[in-house]
Order: sequence, then C-alpha cells, then structure tokens
Amino acid sequence: MSTTEHILLESEVREVPALHGARKVHARIGLRSRLRRAVLQLEIIDYYYLSVRSWRSRTLLSQYVLDLRFVEAAPRLSRRIVWRSIMAAVLLTALTAVLAARLGALASRDHWAALLIAFVASGATAAVVTCLYRTHETVTLYSAYGRAKLLEFIGGLGTHRRARLFLAKLAAHTRLATRVRRRSRGEHLRDEMREHFRLKEIGSLSMEEYEAAKARILGQHPR
Repeated sequence: MSTTEHILLESEVREVPALHGARKVHARIGLRSRLRRAVLQLEIIDYYYLSVRSWRSRTLLSQYVLDLRFVEAAPRLSRRIVWRSIMAAVLLTALTAVLAARLGALASRDHWAALLIAFVASGATAAVVTCLYRTHETVTLYSAYGRAKLLEFIGGLGTHRRARLFLAKLAAHTRLATRVRRRSRGEHLRDEMREHFRLKEIGSLSMEEYEAAKARILGQHPR
C-alpha cells in the first residue's frame, strides 16, 4: 500500500455541512468587483466551516465548504498599486485639458483639431480604466500544511476595509477550529490530506494543485 493511500485510509472522517444545510450562520459578507464582474459570498457556518460561492458575469463559478481546521490561521492580504500607469493617466488627462483649453475654439472649425482632442481624451480614459483594473487588493486563503490556494478574491481598493470585520471573525473561528484538531501532528496531516482529496473531488482544487499540496504534506509527515 502506498504512503498516500495509508494516509487517506487512516484519516478521521468528519461530515462537512452542506451549503444549504448549516444549522447556524455566524457571519456573512458579499464582496464585489464591478470592473472584473466578480462576486464572492462567504459565510462562517456551524463554528468550524466556511461556505464559499463565487460568480463572474452573473454565472456561478464555484460553491463549496472549507473545513477551517485545515486553513491557515489568518487570510493573506495584498495590495498592488500601479504607480507608472497612474502617472501616465494623470499626464494624459492633463494633456487633454491643455489641448481642450488651447484648441477648443478651433476644434469647432478644424476637423483635425477635434480629432486630436478626441484621440488624447480616449487615451486618457483608457489609461484611467487600466489603472482602476490593475490597482487592486487581494484576499487569499491557503491550507495550513499543504499550502494549497483554497480561495482568492481580487477586488478594487477598499476591499480590505470592507472585509476587515468579517476577516477578524474568520480568524477567530479558525483559531477555534484548530483547538479541535487531532492531537498528534501525524494524525492532523492525515486529516488534511483527506480534506485536500475532498476538495479535489468536488472540483475546488485542480489535479496539479492537489498533487503539489500532497507532496508538501508527505514531506512533513512523520516517517
């Protein structure tokens, strides 16, 4: 019998609540990114679980439940600000204003002046939209030992602020869940292997992500 099969067979089985079968909802939040047409709905349910639903362009992409025993202690937050693109957008906007002031009167009579103003204005608009799209804040959840990416949401500036209270509650429930882990490290790693396998079976993890997480867990498992 292979090491992987041995881990799966000996791991503890715990029934994960269904998305619509939660007995108690402790907190919920909906995050939206209009530019990306993405929506994420999260609910902390039955003390130790997180339900996840995500949409893009009003199409349901995924829905699943995470066992918080196997999640990192706190979500990872990151922010990206594209300063060069912002400077380009500012310069193009300023150039549009200057051209409109200098050539505005001429544009009504000169077709080429009007085209020049319109061209620079469209470039400024595109630069602003690009800045808004590429400047973002990200919320990511990883598994504790497998380091598999269990959840990721990319939103605009302000996403961290809107999610702050919910993420604090999520961190508290994750700490609560760690208290009911199995006693030994080996037993917990076996349970986490089973959780990764479950997520792979329901399509929340790709085969590549599952294999990478499995290798990390096996590398930490007591011989």
